[in-house]
Amino acid sequence: MMKGPSIELYEKIILQHPEINLVASGGVSNAQDVKNLKAIGCTGVIIGKAIYEELISFKELRLLNN
Repeated sequence: MMKGPSIELYEKIILQHPEINLVASGGVSNAQDVKNLKAIGCTGVIIGKAIYEELISFKELRLLNN
């Protein structure tokens, strides 16, 4: 629905289970969402619809990796 990811939930899971590689899915609608998920320790993010809807560009994503 692209209303923002469940940052608090993902953060809680990562804190309780630091041994897992968590890939966030759902709600991502902009580059800031991706940045926030990376900051809390998510190892990946599924962002298909945001790209399809042209809300996030590949250029923005490349800049986040630098």
